Order: sequence, then structure tokens, then C-alpha cells
Amino acid sequence: MDYFVKFLIQVVLSYIGTAGFGLIINIPKRALNLAGWSGTIGWLTYWVLFEAGTGRMFANLIAGISVGICGIIFAHIKRMPVILFNIPGLVPLVPGATAYQAVSSLVLGNFDKAIALIVKVSMVAGAIATGFMIAQIIGEWYYKTQLKL
Repeated sequence: MDYFVKFLIQVVLSYIGTAGFGLIINIPKRALNLAGWSGTIGWLTYWVLFEAGTGRMFANLIAGISVGICGIIFAHIKRMPVILFNIPGLVPLVPGATAYQAVSSLVLGNFDKAIALIVKVSMVAGAIATGFMIAQIIGEWYYKTQLKL
């Protein structure tokens, strides 16, 4: 399959997934489009970096930063709370399949596999949270330096 087609599929499905989650959690309609783009940008950041061979943790870290920065920018554009763009935007990055496999392995008694998967889920979630926190620190720093000018 052509790389452009794969990229287009990733864009469309990540946007639909993020906007759909935004509908489920009842974010305002005027924030829904940009929330969808926040998730799309975060997912594409992850996907491109992972395809380039950087590793899952680094890709999730940078994707968390990109979602956080998008949330700050979109909140400023729409004059709405940042959380309306960040929560749906982080959804595509959540390692749901790996968490499911960990619970399934735990239930089936494959404790070694379950522990390895739980560690992987924890590391991915930590990378996403760290990236998100870095983006918030960058946003705070930017606004403080803007006020001093």
C-alpha cells in the first residue's frame, strides 16, 4: 500500500475516533472540530515517529507534547478551557489493546506475560503523561514571558 494512502487512513480514522470520543463526553460543538484535530496531530506525531523507528516510549512522549501544545493553542483560539481539547486529544494514544492483553493474560494465569504487558502499559502511560506535563510547562513559560514583554 502506498505510504500516502496509509497516512490518509491514519488521518481520517484518528480524527473520527477523537471527535467521536468528544461527542461521547459532551464537549461543546464549537470545540469538537479542533479537539478532533488535536487527537489527529497527536496520533500522526506518534505514528510517524514510531514508523521512523524511534521507539514506542519516545514517540508517545513527543505525541503527548504535541497534544498538549495543540490544546493550549486551540484553547487560546476558541477562548475555551484547555481540557476540552486535551482529553479527547490524548485518547488515540492510550494503549487500550495492550492493557486488554495484560488483563487477559492475568486472568488466564500467564503471570510473566501479564507483568511484562502491565509494565509496558505503565511506561507508555507515563510517557504520555510526561509529554503532556512538558507541554503545560512550555505553555506556562510562554505566557509568563509574553506578559513581561
